[in-house]
Amino acid sequence: MRLDRRTFFLILPLLGALLGEPLPARAAQDQPRWTVEAVLKQMDRAAEEFRTLTADLEHSKYTDVVKDTSLETGHILVRKDDKMRIEIVQPDPRTILRSGDSLFVYTPKIKRVEEYDLGKNRSLVDQYVRLGFGTRGEDLKKGYLLTVLGEETLDAHKIVLLELTPKSDKVRAQISKIQMWVDQASWIPVQQKFFETGSGDFFIFHYKNIALNLKIHDSRFKPSWPKGVTLIKPRG
Repeated sequence: MRLDRRTFFLILPLLGALLGEPLPARAAQDQPRWTVEAVLKQMDRAAEEFRTLTADLEHSKYTDVVKDTSLETGHILVRKDDKMRIEIVQPDPRTILRSGDSLFVYTPKIKRVEEYDLGKNRSLVDQYVRLGFGTRGEDLKKGYLLTVLGEETLDAHKIVLLELTPKSDKVRAQISKIQMWVDQASWIPVQQKFFETGSGDFFIFHYKNIALNLKIHDSRFKPSWPKGVTLIKPRG
């Protein structure tokens, strides 16, 4: 039994990381004033200062064959030392906890915790780590071909829109391209859009009310669960 596709795609930008219709891409300028190198230089500076992030999270999934969009909302905490916690609140509560190479998925409705070893998928994990917060430009260039699509406004923030094409055949078999909205004030991603290979499906991660470099206690990343839950370790 492998990590289910829904959860795997949820943690992609964070391993690096919408009500109604999907968020539309706003029209980008024809002649962007930002170059790839200039954007990566700014992201490098931000990466040096990055320690933690907290934000509200919206995760939408568009399925082309049925023209349907599903939405999950919740909160995210990220720490630079490979620690992450996602609390999905609506519609189906669950907790996704990452500490190093260990990933836990807690589903209170069925009182079950699944534990996964990310080390078994290290090659893929390394690709998506490069999309997370505190990303360095040299890491992005290792895994992706980069293009600046232009500048836009999102949630009243000026952003630079990047497009990333995976270099790895293994990654491209799942994701054909990624668009990343980078805030020009903080130089961290505020939205990411993943296009699945071989279909019109895509999914979007949208971050709001972002707070950087707050102290997050170690207890928030400890795998501590209520009594009576069943712990399983799926293989595959």
